[in-house]
Amino acid sequence: MAGLRLGPLLRYVDGSSATVWVEASRPCTAEVRCADGAGGEVRTFQVAGHHYALVPVTGLTPGTATAYEVLLDGARVWPLPDSPFPASEIRTPDEDVVRVAFGSCRWAAPPAEEHDPVGPDALDTLAARIAADSGAERPDVLLLLGDQVYADETSDATRRWLAARRDLADPPGDQVADYEEYTRLYYESWLDPEVRWLLSTVPSCMIFDDHDIVDDWNTSGSWLADMRATPWWRERLLSGLMSYWVHQHLGNLSPAELAADPLYAAVRATPDGTDPVRAYAARADQDPASVRWSYRRDFGRVRVLMIDTRAARVLDEDKRSMLNAGEAGWLREQVLDTPGSYDHLLLGTSLPWLLPHLVHSAETWDSALCRGERGERWARFGEDLRRRADLEHWAAFPSSFEALAELIAEAGSGEGAPATVCVLSGDVHHAYVAEPSWPAGSGPDARVLQLTCSPVHNSIPLSIRLGFRFGWSGVGRALGRWFERHGRLGRPSIDWRRTGGPWFGNQLMTLTLRGRSARLRLDQARSSRQGGARLETVTEYELAPRQATPTGPRKPSADPR
Repeated sequence: MAGLRLGPLLRYVDGSSATVWVEASRPCTAEVRCADGAGGEVRTFQVAGHHYALVPVTGLTPGTATAYEVLLDGARVWPLPDSPFPASEIRTPDEDVVRVAFGSCRWAAPPAEEHDPVGPDALDTLAARIAADSGAERPDVLLLLGDQVYADETSDATRRWLAARRDLADPPGDQVADYEEYTRLYYESWLDPEVRWLLSTVPSCMIFDDHDIVDDWNTSGSWLADMRATPWWRERLLSGLMSYWVHQHLGNLSPAELAADPLYAAVRATPDGTDPVRAYAARADQDPASVRWSYRRDFGRVRVLMIDTRAARVLDEDKRSMLNAGEAGWLREQVLDTPGSYDHLLLGTSLPWLLPHLVHSAETWDSALCRGERGERWARFGEDLRRRADLEHWAAFPSSFEALAELIAEAGSGEGAPATVCVLSGDVHHAYVAEPSWPAGSGPDARVLQLTCSPVHNSIPLSIRLGFRFGWSGVGRALGRWFERHGRLGRPSIDWRRTGGPWFGNQLMTLTLRGRSARLRLDQARSSRQGGARLETVTEYELAPRQATPTGPRKPSADPR
């Protein structure tokens, strides 16, 4: 009898269809049955000895919620017996209001009986709030902006599991080495009871960041050359990309995109899809421009573009770019497609576009050193600093930073311009809101904001708290100008200011988009004096019209875990 090993994850949802991802213990037929008669079934496919299915669900009714169950070879495996959670539901969207929750950087939470060294998990507390109140507001989609798993920073439990499997004295030590070890990370993260239920009932969109593979993935050409010289790197990268395709990327795609996807067809057409998936990962490594991990999702009049800012990079110092030409062309096409067809444009990029001024200046200065502006000795220093200090955001790719500013200005201007253009990011283990400004007469009509939210569940070192606060200060900005002069840099074509934050904690942001209005809320997971944890709303912003006014701290919400 087939058992449910992982999932279900509710991934794509539109007005009449959905997809539900599962992993089974053996080959079988996976079926989703909805209370209103909608449903679907599909045979599992195999990768590296594991059996997966992405079940297409059809016949849904727009604007409704229907409970569902999962069956494997006709036997019900979800909901779990004696589950404390409500039935998982598929809610088809009400396109008049779209709620988008987002964040990044989630270490798997330890079991409930163990001490959590980094505090409550924001996804756990979101799940508890929704489960406790059937009428509570819930996101229409959850955007996970990178570091869904940590291949290079494993838990004590995973290290013990790895040690029982191989000698940790051999590289890569207590980091994951192959596909099977990646599956352990997904089990640890997604079998968390609260998170498992949350992902079964709230649709999700995902994109990778560096820790899904390794810290500072694709920082530079010399970094990549050094990694390729190690004996363990190729297997780590291929396994990471393979597991990402299976666990995360497939569910990002619509049923129509899946039907047209040649790799998905090849995998389903063979008894063992390992070889075609591995060949695809190898192609992504050798020829990144031939593979696209970025994708588009439309929610009524809200357009979401999730952008690959890791694998799509051009690392040649003379041609350094965050996006290769094909990826940049795709992004431009999606942004400018059918002007007036959306009211809000959300650009999901794991790495922030707008950083504190000092950090931005330091990264552009370092990029100038690395390409030889101050000579070979400074170039060696710059490369060492780039790796040690993680100087690899959009600012470290100055031409890409400027290209994105130009594209946003074009998208946000003229007849049919959206009300808002929001760049959604994570990575930097705190949250803030920043607003750019263009020279007089050249800026967009839309409200443009950088919305950064991280971590969902991770540590927040004192160095981050102090460094980013100083980076936004007047003294920090003045120091940044010295970097610009030393690097012989011109000033950026735009300026920006911080209009919210910084906020530190395990947290999620939620955008509520209604017509051409937009409202932002920041919730933090905090321990309760009565035990357990809850989400507390820290602040809210009206993002449109153009002048947002923070409402200030709010009283904690009554949502006991």
